[in-house]
Amino acid sequence: MIRLAIAEDHTSLIDGIKVFFEYEEDIEFLGFATNGKELLELAKNKRINFVITDIRMPIMDGIQLTRALTEQYPEIKVLAFTMFDQDEAVKQMLNAGAKGYILKNAGLKELLYAIRTIHKGENYFDHNIQVPDDENLKSGRREKGLLTKRELEILKLIGVGKINQEIADELFIGKTTVETHRKNMMRKLDLSGSGELLRYALQHKYDF
Repeated sequence: MIRLAIAEDHTSLIDGIKVFFEYEEDIEFLGFATNGKELLELAKNKRINFVITDIRMPIMDGIQLTRALTEQYPEIKVLAFTMFDQDEAVKQMLNAGAKGYILKNAGLKELLYAIRTIHKGENYFDHNIQVPDDENLKSGRREKGLLTKRELEILKLIGVGKINQEIADELFIGKTTVETHRKNMMRKLDLSGSGELLRYALQHKYDF
């Protein structure tokens, strides 16, 4: 039995999925959440074994949720169901532990097929996305692992357009400390300047 929960901040889409799956005998719908944090709370009290999640959600996004589920509930299989078709978003969801990735314009019949395929132990990917090879996935993990927790916090803020003083104010540290962290990140990531660091931060902004 597929014991399903959904993380999606558009409730009209959740309602549509519930109606479509209502008469599927192998699927039991256990609940929904409008962000990743709510879904984790749901997982504590329900015997969920499958999660459909969007990527962009408030409070905790789909990548953070997938990473947390993989660590805390490894028996739960995760399928990304999103409008994002960027290679970086796909790579980061797979690095976080997702077993499949499907675009919302694929339709609910394909979503149902993807769920059943993944539940059987296989992976499933929308034909309109490019699946990164294993070496690219490993590379993504390795780069992230080079940076400290504080550096990752700063990188996230760079990725949403914060300047040094704004980052310093938000993290309660000095502006010169932020500048030092930026230099260290450029050295660790082999980036030649602030422009390349900004580009890297934008490419990885969903990986936090």
